[in-house]
Amino acid sequence: MAESVVEGEGGDATRRDFIHIAAGAAAVGAGAMVAWPLINQMNPAADTLALASIEFDMTKVQEGQQVVIKWQGKPVFVRYRTPAELQTLASEPNAGSPPESDTARTKDGHHQYLVVLGNCTHLGCVPTFGTGDFGGWFCPCHGSHYDASGRIRKGPAPLNLPVPTYEFVSDTRIKIG
Repeated sequence: MAESVVEGEGGDATRRDFIHIAAGAAAVGAGAMVAWPLINQMNPAADTLALASIEFDMTKVQEGQQVVIKWQGKPVFVRYRTPAELQTLASEPNAGSPPESDTARTKDGHHQYLVVLGNCTHLGCVPTFGTGDFGGWFCPCHGSHYDASGRIRKGPAPLNLPVPTYEFVSDTRIKIG
């Protein structure tokens, strides 16, 4: 009779353990179901992901011309520079702050194209092209002058115009971002 009591108690303990494990598993599952929407809402929205990168057809830019496109709410200057501009830039290999060469700011084999963010690095104004002292951009708000490579040459702006991450996906198309 003592054996049947031990077996009965052992069987009850096993059932009790199973109920505890099943209840714990159900609680973990319910916690995951509650937590998933809270975690998922931290992901970027679909419209934000769509703006993460943009492709642009470079054939729309003629030699000596600049096109302004909008990427992530910021202006991007895409400039097709003339041979005269490239020769002038080559004569001043390291200019700006920090000093950078023109070839370091462009892609190999496509040095005639310059892609830079179009916000002045002083206070975020949008500089105008062709009115600066160095053949590049001029920010009329505070007097910053950039050369045709987007390097700061004169004025209060502390940095060169930033070059966004971009790549040539073909000979005529670039992908920014």
